Amino acid sequence: MPNRFIVEADGGSRGNPGPAGYGAVVLDAVTGEALAEAAEYIGTATNNVAEYKGLIAGLEAARALDPDAEIQVRMDSKLVVEQMSGRWKIKHPDMKPLAARAQRVYPAGQVSYQWIPREKNKHADRLANEAMDAGKAGRQWEPGLSSADRGDRGASGVAAALEIPAAEPLAEPKAAPIGWAAPADLGAPTTFVLLRHGETALTPEKRFSGSSGTDPELSAAGRRQAEAAAAALAARGTIQAIVSSPMRRCRETAGAIADRLGLDVRVEEGLREADFGSWEGLTFAEVRERFPEDLDAWLASTKVAPTGGGESFATVARRVSLSRDKLITRYAGRTVLLVTHVTPIKTLVRLALGAPPESLFRMELSAASLSAVAYYGDGNASLRLLNDTSHLR
Repeated sequence: MPNRFIVEADGGSRGNPGPAGYGAVVLDAVTGEALAEAAEYIGTATNNVAEYKGLIAGLEAARALDPDAEIQVRMDSKLVVEQMSGRWKIKHPDMKPLAARAQRVYPAGQVSYQWIPREKNKHADRLANEAMDAGKAGRQWEPGLSSADRGDRGASGVAAALEIPAAEPLAEPKAAPIGWAAPADLGAPTTFVLLRHGETALTPEKRFSGSSGTDPELSAAGRRQAEAAAAALAARGTIQAIVSSPMRRCRETAGAIADRLGLDVRVEEGLREADFGSWEGLTFAEVRERFPEDLDAWLASTKVAPTGGGESFATVARRVSLSRDKLITRYAGRTVLLVTHVTPIKTLVRLALGAPPESLFRMELSAASLSAVAYYGDGNASLRLLNDTSHLR
């Protein structure tokens, strides 16, 4: 029997629009125990935008606990409940992309919506107000602390259970940074600059190197590539935050750039490489020799996993999509460097283009190459760059 969670969410704005924040809590439907909390100051926004962002954060917190759970959402926003239930049309252009994002977190059949009076939504309301209080003080909300307890503590992220990297205090986006994405009528896009890590000893031999085999360090060539990427990004001057896969080769690449730019590196678990199971460390020819039928099946369908309990590309796409949506919410309007691997980068590019799954086999991504995708407020994305290695010459 699947887990059953209750998601209570709220959002508020002190002025409409005005300084805004959201709060959400995930409860065990049987015991009523609070399993995860999320809250964030989001800058100037309307009440409705804040409420929708609270809903998204609550659903993502629940999904991080169990993607197969049955969810009942309870909110005191009649608008959000009726629109997400399909009884009211979504007419406002600001609401449509937010509703679409909320719908993508879980399949429709797993989520139901219920309106509750405001006095029964006190937990989420408290979190939203704490987030707005923190924003007023120039900080982000911290999990596990009341407003009075926060004092002069530094910025942190949303719910600890989500494992979302902490961000600097948010400011209103100005213009889109020059060099990766042009300004648009929809406002400044969130731009992900995608950097594949530098070479390891396995890279020149084109061996499968995923997340379940050895965790190799950068080779001497890989370290030179990381430094070259750092120099190029410093010259461009538009990177505002750095997020890395947890794998060593990515953290080392990200560290070289962070040292040059004076930024911290945040780790996002969802950006790790695919798990290649029994193929880890093997060349394509070796896999062909040892597992010919399994390899043929894998090449024929992205839903097939490598031999020995690896991850299918479809599975990787689900977790990469979840990380993408979390990071778009956290770094709205910013240019963020994501240091990751071949499969996550190809997946982000494929999804941005709306290309079919088999396109993953038709892209080339060199070690330490740069790509870029811009995400706009209407839910659309634009591929700005792919496999640029000019900084390595």
